[in-house]
Amino acid sequence: MRRFALAAALGAAALAAHAQDRGKAVYEKSCALCHAAGLAGAPKTGVAADWKPRLARGASALQASALKGTPRGMPARGGNLELKDAEVGAAVGYMLAQLPATPKPAATPKPAAAPKPPATPEAAAVAASPVAVVASPVAEVNAFNRLLRPPALRNPAPAADGIHDPALDGTHALQAPLQAYTGLPRANAGNRVDWVKALAEKRISPRWDKADANAASVVLDLNIVREVKGSMPDVVYPHKQHTEWLDCSNCHPALFIPQKGANQISMAAILLGQSCGACHGKVAFPVSECRLCHSKNK
Repeated sequence: MRRFALAAALGAAALAAHAQDRGKAVYEKSCALCHAAGLAGAPKTGVAADWKPRLARGASALQASALKGTPRGMPARGGNLELKDAEVGAAVGYMLAQLPATPKPAATPKPAAAPKPPATPEAAAVAASPVAVVASPVAEVNAFNRLLRPPALRNPAPAADGIHDPALDGTHALQAPLQAYTGLPRANAGNRVDWVKALAEKRISPRWDKADANAASVVLDLNIVREVKGSMPDVVYPHKQHTEWLDCSNCHPALFIPQKGANQISMAAILLGQSCGACHGKVAFPVSECRLCHSKNK
């Protein structure tokens, strides 16, 4: 009987390990892009506070959201409609397994024992000397990616933005962005300004040519639609809103070859600062605003 019990325990452990491996593989392929960084409101892997309200609704509701998607941006089956129900469930199980364990209640502390007197005068001197404890810096896993900077760091003063030289008097004479943006249309991402709306409402008037103040932009009113696999809406690239700011040479041909089918664009490349990521997240809204680009229903 003991042998059978041991075999059953080993078999259960092997099945659990297999499920974790399968869930990890699905997670890395179809879920990590959003959940590893918490993009578009996705609960971040390993962050208990993000998952707490979802777990409160129960396991069945959590599984249903993963399978069917949510209205706020979670695509059905993580955007990979080829995933089976069991694979989706394994990925959810893997993410839940990454959450920290609930800490046990702290035991009642015992009364501290009276300190023993130092054995020698030298030991007494060491015990009395102050010791500075310096915490080692924690590496920020997303520090490489400017698209994922915390919102609290937006719109710093020129002397603290890492661009201007704080040693120059002229830097401190510049108007702070938060003051300059007062009265402009608001947005929910980036520096919290809707620049396209500000331009349409004539709140701002960008200078098109550095040498000629009267030069006007050459606006191209043309939309390019890129079909997207999976459940996310297709991407619409509006030339009008871009050419109101930029000359065509800013994008062509260095970033995009003006030929159908010649450009391979992926979210991974954008997050690394390529193609659309050359501007979005740096001087344009970040990719966390999925619906601003994925705006055309299939």
